[in-house]
Amino acid sequence: MNSHFKEIRKEIESELKHVFNIQKDIPEKLLQSMSYSVFAGGKRLRPCLVVAGTEAVGGKRESAIPTAAAFELIHTYTLIHDDLPAMDDDDLRRGLPTNHIKFGEATAILAGDALLTLAFELLAEAPVNGSGIPAETRIKIVKIVANAVGAQGTVGGQEVDIESEGKDGDLETLEYIHTRKTGAMIIAAVKVGGLIGNASENEIASLVKYGENIGHAFQIVDDILDVTGNTDELGKSAGSDDARNKMTYPSLIGLDKSRELADMKIEEAVAVISTLKGNTKPLEELARFIGSRKH
Repeated sequence: MNSHFKEIRKEIESELKHVFNIQKDIPEKLLQSMSYSVFAGGKRLRPCLVVAGTEAVGGKRESAIPTAAAFELIHTYTLIHDDLPAMDDDDLRRGLPTNHIKFGEATAILAGDALLTLAFELLAEAPVNGSGIPAETRIKIVKIVANAVGAQGTVGGQEVDIESEGKDGDLETLEYIHTRKTGAMIIAAVKVGGLIGNASENEIASLVKYGENIGHAFQIVDDILDVTGNTDELGKSAGSDDARNKMTYPSLIGLDKSRELADMKIEEAVAVISTLKGNTKPLEELARFIGSRKH
């Protein structure tokens, strides 16, 4: 990522540290578990998308930072739970022992629960330009995020992913899984960013289409990297999808066609935001980053 995103990530890191610094009356082990996974590194893609979505429709970056931080808390919750023995049973995440390996399964589950609920607390109170988000907009944002991360989104996608292990796959089922498990929160991030920036309905529609395309591309690249990457580069166990007999794009259409499809989705994403009135360069660069990432 370029210096623009380094700046955004720095502001998001600062906001996350502030959020944890003001937490009170939390059991020490639980707080350590929550903090461990939040500050273990990561691309901060989803919060960057919130900010970039705001800027793309002419909004101010600082107005989106608190809400962006909430997206990172939610993403971290999904990673903690995804790594659990009952889910993907992974030992590594971002090059470190997974949360349940470090703190035990019960505390890891509770840490994920706590991060999810803390995120909604942030969404409900996130200020814009020094004042509160209008109540109507705040309610829209909370509903969008709840829908994206719930049974119709991330949770539902995870369930179908688990049910599909070891079974003959098809593209329809695979796209159902990834549209919800990965894509839903990516779409929500840019859509919420647009709402914070007071986007028009047409602008929101463009942001949603952009999010659909990069969400699709992100998961295709993720599937490719699980085949072609190594554990040190990925920061998690390479080949885990194949070991668990998971349905992936390479397993269904091959590596070459998977790469072609990812590239096509990136180009479609870039094209759809070209008419937005704000600074769309960050969204374009994020799309290119997704297509070229190595971990």
